Amino acid sequence: MKSFSDLTEQEIIALAISSEDDDARAYSGFANDLMESYPASAKVFMEMAEEEHQHRRWLTDLYQKKFGDFIPLIRRSEINGFVKHKPAWMIGKLNIDAMRKRAEVIELENYRFYKRAAAHSKDPQIAKLLSQLAAAEKTHESLASRLGDKHLTADVKIEEGETKRRLFLLQVIQPGLVGLMDGSVSTLAPLFAAAFATGNTWATFLVGMAASVGAGISMGLAEGLSDDGKLTGRGHPLIRGLAAGIMTAVGGLGHTLPYLIPDFKTATTLAIVIVFIELWAISWIRYKYMDTPFLKAAFQIAVGGFLVFLTGMAIGSA
Repeated sequence: MKSFSDLTEQEIIALAISSEDDDARAYSGFANDLMESYPASAKVFMEMAEEEHQHRRWLTDLYQKKFGDFIPLIRRSEINGFVKHKPAWMIGKLNIDAMRKRAEVIELENYRFYKRAAAHSKDPQIAKLLSQLAAAEKTHESLASRLGDKHLTADVKIEEGETKRRLFLLQVIQPGLVGLMDGSVSTLAPLFAAAFATGNTWATFLVGMAASVGAGISMGLAEGLSDDGKLTGRGHPLIRGLAAGIMTAVGGLGHTLPYLIPDFKTATTLAIVIVFIELWAISWIRYKYMDTPFLKAAFQIAVGGFLVFLTGMAIGSA
């Protein structure tokens, strides 16, 4: 993957063109889903889709003038620093509130993108258009206003508590929860392999500590180096790296600490009980914050955790 700061002006415009097209398609899909039950709201999304198409046309005209007719397809998912959204067609049916939340996040991301891209550009014409698009996003009438609520510009929404909370959950908490899931599941195999191979609680504890701390360092570095946070507003990479690393380590330490108990049978029984509690908690977190149906989340986590546990037990008993 490429960092935003490494993109050329040609690549930035190509990325903007594909992004506007993706957003227009998302809004058109929302409009189609709402047309029968909420025709007024569907009309709002159709208008938003047309605005994105107009932005795309401006960008395409400038691109062709500067760089020729061939426009490479560059997706946001291929650039470090963007939030990784599932395509709208893969999510299934969303309610109108979920659509509004998705659209508001898109507005804020586009505002940040154009603002930074304009500052990054050295070509006066390109910088001018990007600044105009940033200004359009900044003063863009919010979706909340268009659906009959109060008027909020992009700048105000960035400062507004609920939207900040939503972005914080999306861009900071969710990566941290991924770390928690990774630490809880990935350390099962080495821990229980050591337990059943040695029957020694202290040796098992040391293996669990090493696996947990090692996974925490690895996850922390991966998160901290994934992007600088300037484009997404995710915050300082050091803070995000520490949060992800600590949560990953905590996920592994939960079922490691019981092996401080000298009695092997008691320690292992308690560790297994804690594993079940951890897997239930992770399933609930995925349901609460990642819009995954609880039973589906529980099945996925339980199957994955059980397979990793069996792997560790089988290797340790060999």
